[in-house]
Amino acid sequence: MPEGPSIILMKESLQPFVGQQVKEVSGNAKFDKELFIGQKFLEIRTFGKQTYLVFEKSAIRIHLLMFGSYSINKQTKPDKSLRLALIFPTGGIYFYTCSVKAVELEFLSSIDWEADVMSDQWSPEKAEQKLKSNPKMMVCDALMDQNIFSGVGNIIKNEVLFRIGVQPESLVGNLPAKKRKELIAEARNYSFDFLKWKREFSLKKHWLVHTKSVCPVCGQKLIKKPTSVGKRRSFYCEKDQKLY
Repeated sequence: MPEGPSIILMKESLQPFVGQQVKEVSGNAKFDKELFIGQKFLEIRTFGKQTYLVFEKSAIRIHLLMFGSYSINKQTKPDKSLRLALIFPTGGIYFYTCSVKAVELEFLSSIDWEADVMSDQWSPEKAEQKLKSNPKMMVCDALMDQNIFSGVGNIIKNEVLFRIGVQPESLVGNLPAKKRKELIAEARNYSFDFLKWKREFSLKKHWLVHTKSVCPVCGQKLIKKPTSVGKRRSFYCEKDQKLY
């Protein structure tokens, strides 16, 4: 599943179409696509792993899920995979194998934009309040909770926890205040590092523990196991990451 930084890159690639009017709409997404014909594309807003294409009268929410993708100016996958195509005077945007939903503009005001770790509106104070209210939650679950750290995915989770020296099954309520603040700060810091490396096509070169077998610090074999409610893969070092 694409994480927040990859969604930022998608936003940037779609930006040239902002300000244009929709000429055609197609795809197998289940909503009244005809309503968008003639509407002006006003802006793109991202919230973690979600993208909102904002038009004059309503918006379209895109979530790429596990296997979603997109292309620009050319349909690259068969019609059965095409969820939405938006055609503009200068070209088109095509979304495949993803969640596509039309939403009212009023819905955008209900989103907690301060929970997005890559947003200018990001609120570390609010994130800390949410963590404090969930003391029995594992830190691996907390980092993946999109209501607390919108945009964080499994890669960011594993790398952040290694950076701060915390094992994924540690309980939020057991973290010292300093570690809790490090968790919050590094969730954002690593997300921007992720974005930088993604631009440079060097992301995997910078992974310290994600999909790795040996700790880069002590050389000990890393633990690889499903953790958390969602049973997502965790990679961590028992020696250099503490269980709280």
